[in-house]
Amino acid sequence: MLPFVFQRIFTAIPTLIIVTIMVFSIQRLLPGDPALILAGEEQDPQVIEYIREKYHLNDPMPVQYFAWLGQVLRGNLGQSIRTNQPVTQLIFQKLPVTLELALLSILIAVLVSIPVGVISAVRKNSFIDYLGTLFALSGLSIPNFWLGIMLILLVSVRWNLLPASGFVPFAEEPLENIKRMIMPAFVLGTGLAAVLMRQMRSSMLEVLKQDYIRTAQAKGLIRYVVVLRHALRNALIPVITILGLQLGGLLSGAVLTEQVFTIPGFGKLVVDAVFNRDYAVVQGVVLFTATAYILINFLVDIAYALANPRISLSGDET
Repeated sequence: MLPFVFQRIFTAIPTLIIVTIMVFSIQRLLPGDPALILAGEEQDPQVIEYIREKYHLNDPMPVQYFAWLGQVLRGNLGQSIRTNQPVTQLIFQKLPVTLELALLSILIAVLVSIPVGVISAVRKNSFIDYLGTLFALSGLSIPNFWLGIMLILLVSVRWNLLPASGFVPFAEEPLENIKRMIMPAFVLGTGLAAVLMRQMRSSMLEVLKQDYIRTAQAKGLIRYVVVLRHALRNALIPVITILGLQLGGLLSGAVLTEQVFTIPGFGKLVVDAVFNRDYAVVQGVVLFTATAYILINFLVDIAYALANPRISLSGDET
């Protein structure tokens, strides 16, 4: 276990270094002078020169990079020019909101996709299979923002069942929080469920063709025992991969969905930072997201071994 963990950590370090170089370089290539933006409307020459000295803007690019990287390694991601708040504080303010939305979306997707995918595979070319395929195509084809707007018009405006937008922290009013999060979670969850359902169906069909499945059936095991105990566990491996990647994508911010439902998560934070040329916030969010991706991929590798004991933590089959 420990050698595997250290191996993954050593693999992640070069990736993070490359990400920091890309984030820093791309930000510096954007048009506009950061010192003028930080100075505000008055743009006093003395203030501009002070800002250049403080943020090493007069230094060569490599010097600026290492100065910025040194601050990052100490946990200092800079300060927002719009709110004057530390970027780390802003990230941890928005993270619980987006994390809750992501987890609710994944919960909805898993509860829908895995049963539908398994049934579609077991009853291939049946009416249920065709219905599942239609659901998958609909989920992939319908844009999230359009589905969100339609839900607001029907569920909130016409039927008055749920609030149309806004956010209430779970700690303050749990029921109100669920009411406001269920529609955006459903919007994101349906698209993810469509992807997972097709992958689950394809993986189950492949596993059901294996020799050990036929052997289990020949021994007289009940069909649902063969499907749930022997086939499902192995078929979940590619689904776990997609779940890990999708969770990373959701954490980076479901921008359109958060905008439609006015949810103050990562998506809104990034959009506001880009429009306001808030370089520190953009850098901090991108760096945090990249780190989250690497961590999630590590957890996915652990999940492989839990889903299929034949896969060792070293990555070799036993």
